[in-house]
Amino acid sequence: MRKIAVVLCNLGGPDAPEAVRPFLFNLFNDKAIIGAPGPIRFLIASLISTTRAKSAGANYGLMGGRSPIMPETQAQADKLQIQLDQAAPAGIAFKVFIAMRYWRPFAKDAAAAAQSWGADEAIVLPLYPQFSTTTTASSHEAWQKVWSKPSRTICCYPVADGLIAAHAERIMTAWRDGGAPAQPRVLFSAHGLPQQVIDRGDSYQWQVERTVAAVRDRLPGDWEHAICYQSRVGPLKWIGPPLEQELARAGADQRGVIVSPIAFVSEHIETLVELDIEYAEKAHEMALPYYLRAKAVGTSDPFIASLTAATLRALNDEQKIASDTGMRVCPGNYGKCPMRSKA
Repeated sequence: MRKIAVVLCNLGGPDAPEAVRPFLFNLFNDKAIIGAPGPIRFLIASLISTTRAKSAGANYGLMGGRSPIMPETQAQADKLQIQLDQAAPAGIAFKVFIAMRYWRPFAKDAAAAAQSWGADEAIVLPLYPQFSTTTTASSHEAWQKVWSKPSRTICCYPVADGLIAAHAERIMTAWRDGGAPAQPRVLFSAHGLPQQVIDRGDSYQWQVERTVAAVRDRLPGDWEHAICYQSRVGPLKWIGPPLEQELARAGADQRGVIVSPIAFVSEHIETLVELDIEYAEKAHEMALPYYLRAKAVGTSDPFIASLTAATLRALNDEQKIASDTGMRVCPGNYGKCPMRSKA
C-alpha cells in the first residue's frame, strides 16, 4: 500500500490577537517577500510587525480576533479527503494535511504528522492557483527543508476547469443575488505584487490574466470586465491598476460592479475586510450604482474536483514540480517558472 500525504499549503493567519505580531514578523522575514540579507531582513520584519500590529489587529478584530483561513482550509481539506478516498486507485491511500507558511500549522508540523501516519511520499498542493515566487515557490522550499522522502509539488493550475467553473458560478450567483442588474462590470481583483518581482521573471501576473480570460469566456458576452490588484503595502511600485482606480472609473462611468477575488480560493482578511468593508465604503463614496462581491471558490464542488484531478495526475509524475497538467504553462521568457526545462 502506497501511503501518500497530500499537503495543502496556504499563507496562514493569526489564530488569536496575540498571534498577529509574530505572524506579521514571519511574513516579512521571508526572503521571498523581502529580499534583503538576513540580518537586515530581520530588522525590517521586526519594524514592520511592530508598527503594523495595532492596525492589523483591529482588522482581525472585525473577524472575531482571528483569521478564518485555517477553518476555511480545513473545510477544503476535509472535502478533498472525501473525494480522494473515493477516487484512489487500488493500492493507494491518501491523507490530507495542512501546511501554512507564516503561522501554525507550519510545514514542519505537517511533515511530522505525515511521518507519524507513515506516509511514503508527499504531493504538495499549494492553494495558490497562479504560481509566484512569493507564494508557491516559498511554500515548496519550506517543505523541502522538512521532508526527506519522495515529494512532488503542483506548481500551478491557473486554467483548471473546475477552478474556472467555480469562479464563474460564484460571479453569476452574486449577480442573481444582487437583483440581476443589466450589464455589470466585473472587476477581477488579485493580490498585488511589487513590479520588480514581475520584472525578474515571475509569471504570476501573466497567469492571473489567463485565469481571467478563461472565466470571462463563461460569462454573458455583453458584460464588461477589468483586471485589478489590491493589498498594496510599502513605497515600491506595484503592478496595477489598483482596485480603487477601477472603482473610480466605474463611478465616473456610472457602472455598477461585481468584484471577483480571482486569485483567492478562501475567505480571509483580503476579502472579508478589504473587499467587503474598505472597498465597499469607497464604492459608496464614489456613488457607484451598486457594489457586489462574488465569494471565493472555497469548497465548491468543481474546485475540489480540480484539486483531486491534479493530485491523481501527479501520482506517477517523475517531475519534482509541475503544473496540474504536467506541462509548462508559462511562455519561455518567464525565467522564474519552476518548469524551465519544459520550455
